[in-house]
Parts: sequence; C-alpha cells; structure tokens
Amino acid sequence: MHVGEYQTLMVDRLTDPGAYLTDGSTDVLLPTKYIPNGTKKGEKLKVFVYRDSEDRIICTTQTPYATVFEFAYLKVKDAGSVGAFLDWGIDKDLLIPFSEQKNKLRTGQWCLVYIFLDEKTDRPVATAKVAKYFSDEIDVEEGEEVDLLITNTTDLGVNVVVNNQFKGLIYENDLFHDVLEGDKIKGFVKAVRPDGKLDISLRKEGLENLEAGAQQILNELKNNDGYLPLHDKSDPNEIQSLLQMSKKNFKRSVGILYKGKLISLEKDGIRLVK
Repeated sequence: MHVGEYQTLMVDRLTDPGAYLTDGSTDVLLPTKYIPNGTKKGEKLKVFVYRDSEDRIICTTQTPYATVFEFAYLKVKDAGSVGAFLDWGIDKDLLIPFSEQKNKLRTGQWCLVYIFLDEKTDRPVATAKVAKYFSDEIDVEEGEEVDLLITNTTDLGVNVVVNNQFKGLIYENDLFHDVLEGDKIKGFVKAVRPDGKLDISLRKEGLENLEAGAQQILNELKNNDGYLPLHDKSDPNEIQSLLQMSKKNFKRSVGILYKGKLISLEKDGIRLVK
C-alpha cells in the first residue's frame, strides 16, 4: 500500500466506521464521511492513501492538490511548534518542518514546495528547499506542449515548473494574458537553454509573430475584460465599427488566434483563454 499516492482499491466490507478497502493483501479504512452514495461491496474506488494523526494508514476520496513526488504551490494554514501546516486539499494538513523551510513561514503565506515521503515516518512531507528536485536531464523538445505550474514573478517574467520536472521561464513579452502564482496551465517549449532551463511560451510555435489583425483582436480582448461580442455571423459593419477591419480579415485573424489556443469560440462572441 503506497502512502501519499492514489490507489484503486476494492470495497471488501462496509462497517459503522466506514468501508474497508483492499488491494488483495492489505486493508485500509475509508471513513464513512468519504464513502460515495450507493457504494457496494466488491466495487472499486479511486482513493488517496495517507496516515492519520494516530499513524494509521487511511484513505479518502478527497482530491489533494498534489501527491508525493510532485511540486505544488500551497497556502500555510497554521504555524506550530514543529513547523507549518499546509492546506493541500484534504482534511489532513501537510507538514513542512522547520528544517525544510528556507525562511520561517507564516499563516496565510503561499509557497512553492515539493512533496516527498519521509523515510522515518512513512508520511508525506513538504519542503521549500526544492532546487535538488529539479531534473537537469531535459527530455522535451522545442515546440512541445508542456504542463506548467506558475511559481513566482521576477524582473524577467514568470518562473514555472515544467512537467513537474524542469525549471522554466516565461519572459514578460511572452505573457499574453494574466497568470497567477499557483495556476496550472499549458504552454510550449520555446528554447532549451545551455544551463538546463527552458524558455516557455504560451503560444504555439509559429505564432510568435502574429498578423496585424490577430494582434489587434488580441489587444481589444485584453482591453475589454477578455471578451468581444463578435463572431463569424456578425454584421460586417459591426466588425468594421469596432475593429476597423473587414469581415474577411476578422475571420482569418480569429482562425489564427483559435489555432494558437489563445481564444475560445462562444455562441455570441470570442473570449480570451486564461
């Protein structure tokens, strides 16, 4: 039974304290409050396995923001005598000991952490000393779509964790919409740098130099809370009045932005993808 990870287990028996799930060799309790309605013996459930305050292996159907061996951007829920406790999406808080803090954390503060399994206690533990957990063995290529975790803003742009493995940077001029620390979004590898870091773009390769019309629509979206009430059935005069462009140019420019995953198409308009 792997602690700190998701498991798909079978319901072995239902009792007053909850359901006992099994992987065939080990049983684990799923407390009653986490049991989905209508659950029956023999059914399989996807659960997250962890240790409770009494060191018993237990599980939940709640979804943590991250599991062991993953980076996460979490909020400090409380600061105690042994360290700080982080809200990671389940009732049981995640400990970040004083020894794993770069600076003493305060209640309400947010921080980038890496979650690992403590060898002595067999419990998931967080650390803010994340540098050693990044990989230098880059296995992504330029133009490849990647998963991003937004971490912090710098003078150059925004730092990101790429595919839960690598350090990346989105330069200021590659930020085409607002991002917040902790956001999980998609991006594209713009360049692999000699120092092992990645330059990331939010636009697909080949769209770095948008046509003037597409850039104009993008600017108008940003100036109008990310939405324009224009679409392919809009009256040409309405498009001309708002954007000073022909309907043909509008449709071509919208196609470029949609292909680049910069906008979504709605029934009555177009919206900037966040």
